[in-house]
Amino acid sequence: MSEVKIAAETRTEFGKGAARRIRRTDKVPGVLYGHGSDPLHLTLPGHELLLALRTPNVLIALEIDGKTNELAIPKAVQRDPLKGFLEHVDLQLVKRGEKVQVEIPVQAEGELAPGGNLLEHVLNALPVEAEATHIPEQVTVSVEGLEAGASVLAKDVTLPSGVTLAVDEDAVVLQVLAAQAEEASEGAEEGEEAAEA
Repeated sequence: MSEVKIAAETRTEFGKGAARRIRRTDKVPGVLYGHGSDPLHLTLPGHELLLALRTPNVLIALEIDGKTNELAIPKAVQRDPLKGFLEHVDLQLVKRGEKVQVEIPVQAEGELAPGGNLLEHVLNALPVEAEATHIPEQVTVSVEGLEAGASVLAKDVTLPSGVTLAVDEDAVVLQVLAAQAEEASEGAEEGEEAAEA
């Protein structure tokens, strides 16, 4: 996984008014925490941060006030519910070689068995533990030929080397559901018959 370099500034103003002033200048307030150190309040460039956050679990190389270089991963991102712009970001301090717990997106590939079955993502993201500088962007799971009632468990997902599960290995990740259209129409007919009686 590549690192994204972002220049940040420490901030001394807090509260809603200060956060609004920061956002008006196309910047985002944030907090950097971890390794037992005091939380560091930052101001980050909005556009660069937005582009970086398009990659899940992106590794951010922070240059703080032009000197301190720290590695961090996003832990919580708050967005405006209507407009979608970034309101605040929490960053977790990491070190090279350190293991961190993250959730990586699950991508299904392949065609289900014929019959109009539906694929349900029980877990859209799989909790794993990986080295901070080697977090996979996603895991791909084959659902080729799976029939109704079949499921893919966490232990069935092939993980890259150095990545381990951070969830119960019997947790259901994906499951195949039978199409409900026929059962729903039969239920409607029975309801009509009951109404006529």
